[in-house]
Amino acid sequence: MNLSVTLKGQTHDLTLKNPVLTASGTFGYGLEFASYGDLASLGGLVTKGLSLMPRPGNPTPRIVETTAGMLNAVGLQNDGVEDFCARKLPLLPWQETAVIANIYAATVEEFSQLAARLNAEEGVAALEVNVSCPNVRQGGIAFGQDPGMAAQVTEAVRKAAPDKHIMVKLSPNVTDLALMARSVEAAGADSISCINTLLGMAVDLQVRKPRLANVVGGLSGPAIKPVALRCVWQAARAVRIPVVGVGGILTAEDALEFLLVGAQAVQVGTGNFLRPDCAFALAQDLPGACQSLGIDNLAAFCGSLELDC
Repeated sequence: MNLSVTLKGQTHDLTLKNPVLTASGTFGYGLEFASYGDLASLGGLVTKGLSLMPRPGNPTPRIVETTAGMLNAVGLQNDGVEDFCARKLPLLPWQETAVIANIYAATVEEFSQLAARLNAEEGVAALEVNVSCPNVRQGGIAFGQDPGMAAQVTEAVRKAAPDKHIMVKLSPNVTDLALMARSVEAAGADSISCINTLLGMAVDLQVRKPRLANVVGGLSGPAIKPVALRCVWQAARAVRIPVVGVGGILTAEDALEFLLVGAQAVQVGTGNFLRPDCAFALAQDLPGACQSLGIDNLAAFCGSLELDC
């Protein structure tokens, strides 16, 4: 069965050998998971969030297990874009599978600089623009909650990286996700990924303190899957550009649910913490799951949800 997918963008297409991607922040730079499977077997590798300069992240504790999921307030810790380009990217199988660089910045100007730097890298197939991360105290959350600001960032990145497919990652922490999707589409996005984490909190009843040093963090895992499915369904109905589904995907059947409601590809996130070979196993299991469900054309299956009303 042919599992290849082409995300047809407004400016640049992105071709994937299969619809299984990794989610930013859950798969390191990719190299950390090479011992658990063949990186080139995945449809694409999404890097952890890259900033212009190295970031130490938030103080610990910054990860807490919750019912059917986890909270994280890592704070986008990373080694910076220059280190990634010089030391990590050359070791990734970018000639065999798509490498998608997730980028984060606190200002529109920084987003533009990051995009321009990565536009020069042959090994980067696409940029995923993080306008939605709730783990930092400035920048991302403000951009992701305002349609005008999200559009401004998208337009700046599109202009600075004319040779790359631009994917914008949306937050569920908004009043109208469809409006956000239309805003970034109008600003030049080639595709959308959704959702990022839901803003959450955990407390320790015994000591009467927050369990995260940052107090709040991003909720991910199976707990958010129903929200993610709803958001993908809404986004896919609102825009013409491709949508990539993210949120609580652990199995091939989970992935197919997202494709059914309109996604054209998916990202595996928290599953990589539960089982380091999760993304590899999902990609391997997908053909069998399709066969058992009578799906012989994946492209035709995408968005085929039947509504009674």
